[in-house]
Amino acid sequence: MIIAGGITPGKAKGQEGKLRAVAVVLEQQPFGKMAIIACDVLMMTREHLDPVAREIEKAAGIPFTNILINCTHTHHAPSTLVLHGYGLDDTFVKRVQSSIVKAAEAANANLSQDNCDFVFELAEEKTVGQNSRQLLPDGQIYWIGPRTNFVRATGPFDPELPVMAFRDSAGKFRALIFNHSTHTIGTRTPGVRSPSFYGLAAQELETELGGTVCFLEGASGSTHNLSLSGDQATSRIRETVADALGRAQTRPVTRLAALKRPFKFKVRNFDETREDDAVVKYCRKYAGSYADSVINVFRDMRKTLAPQRGQERQTWLQVLLIGDVAIAGVPAEYFTQLGLDIKNRSPFRHTYVAELANDWIGYLPNLEGHKLGGYQVWTGYHSYAEPGTGERIADEITAMLKELAQSDRTRGSGD
Repeated sequence: MIIAGGITPGKAKGQEGKLRAVAVVLEQQPFGKMAIIACDVLMMTREHLDPVAREIEKAAGIPFTNILINCTHTHHAPSTLVLHGYGLDDTFVKRVQSSIVKAAEAANANLSQDNCDFVFELAEEKTVGQNSRQLLPDGQIYWIGPRTNFVRATGPFDPELPVMAFRDSAGKFRALIFNHSTHTIGTRTPGVRSPSFYGLAAQELETELGGTVCFLEGASGSTHNLSLSGDQATSRIRETVADALGRAQTRPVTRLAALKRPFKFKVRNFDETREDDAVVKYCRKYAGSYADSVINVFRDMRKTLAPQRGQERQTWLQVLLIGDVAIAGVPAEYFTQLGLDIKNRSPFRHTYVAELANDWIGYLPNLEGHKLGGYQVWTGYHSYAEPGTGERIADEITAMLKELAQSDRTRGSGD
């Protein structure tokens, strides 16, 4: 099977850990049920996720609006979409879809018969990742090549690592959800299939704690781990989550809530000559023998996208509320600055972004990122939405969060 994540088709031999679909189902009346699901693949589009959510709705009685499906963005799993110079593996896509449904059904069947406590702790992990869009001396933005000549970072890194866990009346942990914002790249063993360091940490935590451990990928479109080995990253994430769980405090869950809304955007207009010049300039200098392959892949992608310029598309935006902790689902590789904008504008102190949720519409840089350029901005299947789409999503997500907050105040007043 083709391994997704590179510009050209990847291959792997052997596997470490498991590639999984993991589900946590919550229930509270009169709201009903909510499902939070993560799957260890690069990303998936709504073409393949909408039917899955509808099947879960039918099989488990969980409303479509209340189902969030997040891709962990591991770069070490078979392909589930058309990207760069390769397509999807249809057999694997069907396996992933089936696994998502089975995970949700199993979690639903395993609902606790007693009320569970919700425990929460906000930790930080500052060493697993950094802003990877580094300014280079020639004014270009780092993607691949030497890492010895960085001038400065061009954006922030978000170290927040929230831990949300559910404990039954006997004190047993039933489920744990954690969130962090670095590209999911890196294995312990080179050249194998892997859930990467977040997924490996989650599986090791399950062995230690019992229950289900679910990782939600944060806003990491502009952040990567550039310095640690896969083993180091795995260990640090696992230790940070375990330490936070030891400090976690019970929080009341006065309600569960969810909103899922369609969002329209357009394919960007682009100038072929300028786009080609940007790719060629960078690759000729930094990509070595890989340059021609990358240049040709981008030319082919732009040729396909050219007649689609200005076309309108539709995706999903989602917000979930567990007590006073909010999760915002965005359908893209979302730049960290945009994720921080949502956090800072949210009416809920504890707000966390789950990117690659329910769909995938490519990278969404902020406007400053578009001005600076770089791989994440070059037009292709991986980056095609018009500039400003990321800010518009932040505005809409913020409005949805405020809508939930307003309904909370209305409930509290007795109206």
